[in-house]
Amino acid sequence: MKKLSIKPIRIASGQVLFPDAVNSIDCDNWDYKVDVKVNFGIAYDADNLYLKYKVYELHPKAVCTEINGPVWEDSCVEFFIAFKDEEYYNFEFNCIGTQLVGLGVNNKDRKWLDKSLVEKIQTKSSLGTEPIDITDTPTTWEMKIIIPKIIFGDDLSQFEAGQTLKANFYKCGDKQNEMHFLSWNPISHDTPNFHLPGFFGSLELVR
Repeated sequence: MKKLSIKPIRIASGQVLFPDAVNSIDCDNWDYKVDVKVNFGIAYDADNLYLKYKVYELHPKAVCTEINGPVWEDSCVEFFIAFKDEEYYNFEFNCIGTQLVGLGVNNKDRKWLDKSLVEKIQTKSSLGTEPIDITDTPTTWEMKIIIPKIIFGDDLSQFEAGQTLKANFYKCGDKQNEMHFLSWNPISHDTPNFHLPGFFGSLELVR
């Protein structure tokens, strides 16, 4: 199981300095062999998680513009996190920042969070917010994400040093020209499935 130490977010001149995307999402658990490179960074303060993804691929695609719609069919980055032994949250974002957030114990037991709550998540994509479909063009794009603690309800009062969380990070594209399913922590399963918290890695919040 991979482990990652998460440092507090840095602020300079009133500006949030997002963490560098230096952690690789490169476990090709199901051997799709595509030309996709993905890295992420993550930081925290008492009230938020801050994520940054950097993606290189040949087919950035985003059709879904509806919150809690099928963003996983597009060029999609994902973050799953658990505060309890069974339930976990799945955060999914296509490359123009459309969001999906669910809660449950497996991929057949998902409850989508209310749209008004999901809208509190901030996203900023270097590709903008309009639908795109770029084919056979080497493209590097970035996504910055701020997830406020209010999303987690009673599961979390605040983020603080000393906490250890279970999580995994992913990149997929179920309906891209080059279908792929990449993870940060490796997954041992016969078919593609990110909804397996037994294969989450460990995140330790440090000072």
